[in-house]
Amino acid sequence: MINKKENTKNISKLKNEILDLKKNILNLKFQKSSGQLEKTHNLKKAKKNIAQLKTQIGKISGEKNA
Repeated sequence: MINKKENTKNISKLKNEILDLKKNILNLKFQKSSGQLEKTHNLKKAKKNIAQLKTQIGKISGEKNA
């Protein structure tokens, strides 16, 4: 079983990744609105990645609370 310090580090890493993805989504939305974005599927991918990371955080938190 992973100790609490490692869980905290993992959660903070995942939260930083989510923050980066949210910034990326914002940039992609600006590009889309200005007509510069050619690969619109990148928006969907980024949103999906955020959901997956949030799920991993939930799993780690669930293990910690159990």
